[in-house]
Amino acid sequence: MEAYGAILNLVIPVFFLLYFIEKIVAWRRGAQVIRGLDSVSSFSSGITNVVKDVLGLSVGILSYQWLVGKVALVHMEATWLVYAVAFIMVDFQGYWVHRWSHEINFLWNRHIIHHSSEEFNLSCALRQSISTFVNYFTFLLLPAALLGVPGQVIAVIGPLHLFLQYWYHTRLIGKMGWLEHVIVTPSHHRVHHAINPEYMDKNYGQVFIFWDKWFGSFQEEMPAVPPVYGVKRPVHTWNPFKINFQHFWLMFTDAWRARSWWDKLRLWFMPTGWRPADVQARYPITGITDVYHFEKYDTPASPVLVTWSWMQMFFNYFLLIYFFAYIGKIGSPGIFLYGAFIFASIYAYTELMDLNRKAQVFEIIKSAWGIYLIWQSGGDWFGAKANVGAWYVYAVGAWCVLSAGVVVWLAEWEVTKDNSVSSWHGTEA
Repeated sequence: MEAYGAILNLVIPVFFLLYFIEKIVAWRRGAQVIRGLDSVSSFSSGITNVVKDVLGLSVGILSYQWLVGKVALVHMEATWLVYAVAFIMVDFQGYWVHRWSHEINFLWNRHIIHHSSEEFNLSCALRQSISTFVNYFTFLLLPAALLGVPGQVIAVIGPLHLFLQYWYHTRLIGKMGWLEHVIVTPSHHRVHHAINPEYMDKNYGQVFIFWDKWFGSFQEEMPAVPPVYGVKRPVHTWNPFKINFQHFWLMFTDAWRARSWWDKLRLWFMPTGWRPADVQARYPITGITDVYHFEKYDTPASPVLVTWSWMQMFFNYFLLIYFFAYIGKIGSPGIFLYGAFIFASIYAYTELMDLNRKAQVFEIIKSAWGIYLIWQSGGDWFGAKANVGAWYVYAVGAWCVLSAGVVVWLAEWEVTKDNSVSSWHGTEA
């Protein structure tokens, strides 16, 4: 937990740096590949994911350490060759987990967040799930366990393998010559994220592309078919919590409404998007039928609201740095309260980004809770006085007060700036 938090404090600034380099390059080329609120939503999703992972809010049905202890035919030392073999094994596992997450209805819920952006840039790589509470797929590492690859090697490879999947989420890098035959490139992954019929459910590889070529899921990017990004049933929100559980809620309500008990059971394991015929007839849902002619989700946000959303996201990153640096000292149950506060903050400001009229209420509750956490600890913020100094406590308290006031004002200003309230969700014109 502490080691992973320390690694994240080193890696996350690199993600931000590469994103802003991409933004500058896109601006110099005159390419429109980034939208402000979309990127804020993506980074916010990334924050929720790493908080969830660091807190360990998921369980494995089968642990790799147990598996290797039971089935290893030989035992290997942690040499560079063992690390290389382990990396290939982890990538093999990643291919099949990724593929099944696209092909099986209930597993799509854990992956929809990653495809929910209707843009394709480095920030969308950070749209990662918080809805995965159970890891079913350790058995795919059976080959590594049989070879006796040590558990600590898999523990090192896992984060590295994940971080290496960041760079290829971009439209600014073309095809890469002979590397196209070996590793996953931006061209391959643009195909994977596309909703064009020619590209759907292709290129599941995470680091190596040869799995797709061997298992029949490869598709080359075609100049005559420009990729269009998103999901066939658009999510229509910037709120990562809603995106994470949107598909699950649809499956749950479909199971409740289905007349056939067989349909209630099998819909979870059917191909992604399958719905019982009687439910589809009574509660039709239409997705995108023409990928070249649909309106991307957006909200009529002013530059002020976009700027404020970036400020909110970076304040939560400011909280995250301290959290990861001192998670061991904060201890339990403090770490879970801290994580819950970050979740509440992200929920509140992404609701404002969606122009939800209840965003003011969420923000006031969140800010009041922040002040209460400081008050009930005797004027401290999870040990910040001793760890970094009283200035940190003052900064958090001041931000909570400022944030509540700004959101109340900003929400009202956004409603009235055009002398119209029709743009606000849940508000009748």
